Amino acid sequence: MKNNILAIVLARGGSKRLKNKNIKKLKNKALINWTTSVAIRSNKFCNIIISSDSEKILKTVDLYNDKILTLKRPKKFSDDKSTSEIAILHALKWYEKKFSKIDYIALLQPTSPFRTLKTINKGIKEISN
Repeated sequence: MKNNILAIVLARGGSKRLKNKNIKKLKNKALINWTTSVAIRSNKFCNIIISSDSEKILKTVDLYNDKILTLKRPKKFSDDKSTSEIAILHALKWYEKKFSKIDYIALLQPTSPFRTLKTINKGIKEISN
């Protein structure tokens, strides 16, 4: 039986130390798009949700694949005191209400552009056993 695994990418717009860090370019590609491209290439996820409070970030995402979904996150889940957990639960509830139940979630941070397919595959293997 194949597991229903959802990738969630949290990309808040209010970075304090490095303004707009999630859409900064690395080799002419926005940081967030490094994350979405490796997630798609892994072919492990039923969908990839980009959750952000920033329209600028959501508009930067390359939507070249129908597995990528964007979700405008409410400000109450995006301020300095909001946890990743609350943002993940918001995305999960939205997804399960609109699409289907999920077995597992993978949190892929846009600030980790050097994540490899090998790393994703190893993580999926660990949770699936």
